[in-house]
Amino acid sequence: MLFQLSRQYDEKEKRLILKPKGELDITSTPEFKKIGEREYNKYKSDILIDAEDLVYMDSTGLGAFIYLLKLCKGEDHKISIVNMKKSIRKLFTITKLDDFFTFEGEENEG
Repeated sequence: MLFQLSRQYDEKEKRLILKPKGELDITSTPEFKKIGEREYNKYKSDILIDAEDLVYMDSTGLGAFIYLLKLCKGEDHKISIVNMKKSIRKLFTITKLDDFFTFEGEENEG
């Protein structure tokens, strides 16, 4: 499946929204990182990743999320994730990365 990444800035919420579509893997991760970094540097805000259309993610995709998180954390911003499929969400639990991201709309949201 072809990877696509839509993005927009939500003026009301004052955050960048990234919406990946398809598979975030070794072939698409460089594009995700490049566009994510460029857009973050443009707005310097919190990021919301809407993962509704993300169908697959491997370890390089996790690495890309961490890459963006490091950019944000250095400037006191955060990354929130919404609409993530259970199969992908499990990767965050297994690797304990769910401690570093906010999963909006989940019961354990803190």
